[in-house]
Amino acid sequence: MIDLRMLDGAARTRLTACGAAAVTVAAGLGVRAVTEGAVAEYAGDALYTVLVYTLVVLVAPRIRPVTAACVALAISCGVELLQLTGVPAELSRRTVVARLVLGSTFNAPDLFWYAVGAAFGWLVHAAPRGRR
Repeated sequence: MIDLRMLDGAARTRLTACGAAAVTVAAGLGVRAVTEGAVAEYAGDALYTVLVYTLVVLVAPRIRPVTAACVALAISCGVELLQLTGVPAELSRRTVVARLVLGSTFNAPDLFWYAVGAAFGWLVHAAPRGRR
């Protein structure tokens, strides 16, 4: 068992971000297993951005929550807008990884759900700071 008190702040944050990423992937798989249609799709969109958020924190553990939320939202929206080019659709036909990461077709409501995911990530990340 790892004693988190023995780790410095950045290492502790990275370890927490790894755990959050694993929980986020599990939540996404769970949502897909028990729901379908719009619920599964839009929950998946929000969780996609939460996962991007956790990866941003993993790479930059000292990042402020609002900045991490903005970066995660920008990446998610950028990937969605890239779908307008057709490049992700072509790559998605070739590999499952591209389909999972890039998607294939543009869907405007996804942008809203990415904002929901970024807001959720920000709230969870900022909550411990607010208690100090």
